[in-house]
Amino acid sequence: MSERPTRKAPAIHMSDHVLPGQTNNHGTMFGGEVLAMMDKAAAIAALRFCRQFVVTASTERIDFRTPIHRGDLIDMTARVIYTGTTSMIVRIDAWAERPVSGERHWCTTGYYSMVSVSEDGRPCAIPRLLVETQSEQADWEHGAKIKASIQARLRETDPPPQDPLAL
Repeated sequence: MSERPTRKAPAIHMSDHVLPGQTNNHGTMFGGEVLAMMDKAAAIAALRFCRQFVVTASTERIDFRTPIHRGDLIDMTARVIYTGTTSMIVRIDAWAERPVSGERHWCTTGYYSMVSVSEDGRPCAIPRLLVETQSEQADWEHGAKIKASIQARLRETDPPPQDPLAL
């Protein structure tokens, strides 16, 4: 088996305009809409890093700090912060901007676990992440803790729930 290459993780940026159909009765963006946009940003960041098909394995800690209002512009930045053999941890940060005043505030941070898969859906190896700065090292260490938490959770032996519609 050949040595996996080492690669820098590019940050990706996505923007959108929050429309009335994306908001609740308080005029703020539905959490599910934010999560969907974060998932897309995570997938693009992972894909650009490994240049292979990716799927979402799990969503990890997501903190909704401040609301995003109808009419706001929303900006997302996503970057791979940790890599295993086939999986990546991606950090996504969301910012809201009032379009007329330009006032911006940090709204949400989340972590998604993404897995690289072959065309037949099997996990496949990805490049190693190049970590050069102290900030990148701190992100790597945080990502390693998230990965360890995922592995511990998967080792738990909770039985599957009973299907309430099964006859």
